[in-house]
Amino acid sequence: MNYKEALTHPIFNIISESADQLQLDSYVIGGYVRDFVLKRENAKDIDIVAIGDGIKLAQQVAKNLPFKTKVQVFKTYGTAMLRYDGIEVEFVGARKESYTEDSRNPAIENGTLEDDQNRRDFTINALALNLNKKYFGDLLDPFNGLEDLKSKIIKTPLNPDITYSDDPLRMLRAIRFATQLNFTIEAESLKSITKNSDRIKIISKERIITEINKILESKTPSLGFLLLEKTGLLKFILPELTALKGVDDIEGQRHKDNFYHTLEVVDNISEHTDNLWLRWAALLHDIGKAPTKKFNKKIGWTFHGHEFEGSKMVYRLFKRLKMPLNDKMKFVQKMVLMSSRPIVLAQDLVTDSAVRRLVFDAGEHVDDLMTLCEADITTKNPKKFKKYHNNFKIVRDKIIEVEERDHIKNFQPPISGEEIMQTFNLKPSREIGQIKEYIKESILEGLIPNSYDDAFKLMIKKGKELGLSPNSEL
Repeated sequence: MNYKEALTHPIFNIISESADQLQLDSYVIGGYVRDFVLKRENAKDIDIVAIGDGIKLAQQVAKNLPFKTKVQVFKTYGTAMLRYDGIEVEFVGARKESYTEDSRNPAIENGTLEDDQNRRDFTINALALNLNKKYFGDLLDPFNGLEDLKSKIIKTPLNPDITYSDDPLRMLRAIRFATQLNFTIEAESLKSITKNSDRIKIISKERIITEINKILESKTPSLGFLLLEKTGLLKFILPELTALKGVDDIEGQRHKDNFYHTLEVVDNISEHTDNLWLRWAALLHDIGKAPTKKFNKKIGWTFHGHEFEGSKMVYRLFKRLKMPLNDKMKFVQKMVLMSSRPIVLAQDLVTDSAVRRLVFDAGEHVDDLMTLCEADITTKNPKKFKKYHNNFKIVRDKIIEVEERDHIKNFQPPISGEEIMQTFNLKPSREIGQIKEYIKESILEGLIPNSYDDAFKLMIKKGKELGLSPNSEL
């Protein structure tokens, strides 16, 4: 079968010419070929295998390009990479690999194309197209990967126990591809992932999170998290989530299964945002419920303070998984901490002052918070579902109305500490904070508009109450 139509990008002709000049067999392999067959968006990276010296081929390609380009050589891995027309092209010599039990870094030796295809993670990633002029576009598919693409199956080229034990990251990659492509993992392969799940412990946290992020960024993340839980991988990666699983029943009082609820929330939010960190907030919004769960004979199950506990757990989780301890983590913490605020607001009469406080606390992220809370509606009762969404619409409308009038979202006090000091001839003191807090609270409660003139008058009034005298010029 010939796939010349997959090779219309000019880089392939240049690689073909370069390979023939060096008398090397060369192939494009893996994701580029898979995605072409699946008619997915054109890949931004291309993997080239040379039967021989891949680095030498990369350097020859660079010479034949119509402009100068730098070849990055990674001697440790025996690979080279260059960029052309917005595409990253990586070159490697065909190789075979052997692994030890405690590492995913293999011993490598030169090999044939067959050796190289054998070491691939899945049959759908072992497809190769010949780039030499004589056989340009010919497909080499030793494991019927084309058939597996049509059948939507994730399957390893060799015995899955060997594939997954050798490189346990492939277990996560199997689940990630199944999630992204909406494919099924072959039964033997799934069984093998379950059997080898504890091997994930030898994989670096950074590589694990790269795969988890890709699952979270997919159209229906729950598919991946259900597989992670089913195979036992999740308990090694995110035990905070598996702790939410199950329903307790005491004296006929039950609570919902917060694990499955969480996955519904993640799928809901994924329909409305591509923001990875907001999706993380949805995934973690209830993690504080496991440690705060208590049974009260009068009112049933309670989870008091689960948002506060959850926000503290976010920091520990990010640190453990070597995720960024920066504004992204703080954003997730804030969303988890505030995740119930709009819900409480929507159940009561929505007052201006309550909305002002919500906007003040959420700041520029108030819209993200509302999106999270709307995703948190998972009731199967159509009347309740409609009522809750209508209530949130009222809150959203009120936020717009209050923000247009009072400008609370990026609140800056109309009166600065410096001005208070100058007005009352003060050095740094407790009174400055008291006056600033009084002005802020008065604005949030709607006692005065968020304007300089009104705040100035209030400052003078509060200063006098504290026994302060303004400058004689005022």
